[in-house]
Amino acid sequence: MKAMVLTGIRQMEMRELPMPEIKANTDVLIAMKVVGVCGSDVHYYTKGKIGSQVVQYPFPVGHEGAGEVVEVGSAVSRVKPGDRIAIEPAMPCGQCDQCEVGRPHTCRKLRFLGCPGQADGCLTEFLVMPETSCFPISDRLSYTEAAISEPLAIGLYAVNQSILLKNASIGILGFGPIGMSVLLSAMAKGATNIFVTDLVDERLRIAKKGGAVYTGNPGKEDVVTGIKTKEPLLLDVVFECCGKQEAIDQAVELLKPGGKLMVIGIPEFDRWSFPVDQMRHKEICVQNVRRQNHALEETLELLTSGKIAIGNMATHRFPFSRTKEAFDLVSEYRDGVMKAMVDFNYK
Repeated sequence: MKAMVLTGIRQMEMRELPMPEIKANTDVLIAMKVVGVCGSDVHYYTKGKIGSQVVQYPFPVGHEGAGEVVEVGSAVSRVKPGDRIAIEPAMPCGQCDQCEVGRPHTCRKLRFLGCPGQADGCLTEFLVMPETSCFPISDRLSYTEAAISEPLAIGLYAVNQSILLKNASIGILGFGPIGMSVLLSAMAKGATNIFVTDLVDERLRIAKKGGAVYTGNPGKEDVVTGIKTKEPLLLDVVFECCGKQEAIDQAVELLKPGGKLMVIGIPEFDRWSFPVDQMRHKEICVQNVRRQNHALEETLELLTSGKIAIGNMATHRFPFSRTKEAFDLVSEYRDGVMKAMVDFNYK
């Protein structure tokens, strides 16, 4: 089969790899249909690593996927050949202390699609996954929506872990796909007073159209003063979605006493810095968000019911053969890109 693999920093090429085979009786063979380009994929493309996870070349990346079931192991009951599915990229062991207490996303032996040292990614024509990672989708959903359910589930998980959002004032700092996933999920949960910042004006236009009451570009204006003017009592919760120290600093300034900071963005550095005086006097609570936990099912339900619509997220589409162009576009934030999709049937 054909696979798109990283071969060096900002280097990627199509290669022939052995066809994957069903080995366990709970395995599912999938023909890939659509893969979304994620910011973490781009980190591996441009930097060759995320923290301690270092790429060993050649390496197939990609973890936001959807496809069609081709074959199943003898013990599989969740899906059957011909089913259209969304793919959960996490493959927990199901037996460690974390899995036993309902935290499979922090499994001690977690394997994750497209994560160096764990599992090859899904930018391949075919893929084998355990049936626990395969979620049938409604005929109402497209493969693109199914693939986007993965980052959307992260946004929903973050929202569910934050505070009761009804009547709350919330900030979203960084409006890429994860920031948009937070906005869509927050609105589905009843939030209406949402403040959004980003360095890309086109993304801010999408946020405003999507329901944000305020949008600001921190590269062009003082967004902290702008938000304080509209919300003098400050914000109940801020979602940091861009992995930038400046956003953390702004979040601390924007949070009211007793506020909650949700850290979702993946930085390219090793340590965050927090102003102790403000953090202590405001008694700010900080919570990191690690991917998602048990949120994909609810995400698919919200998409199927129409309570969440992701029509503005997939801004660009590329055929499999032009995957590198998709990665270059996303890494350089060109052409107002929100989410680039690799479509195996796109010509």
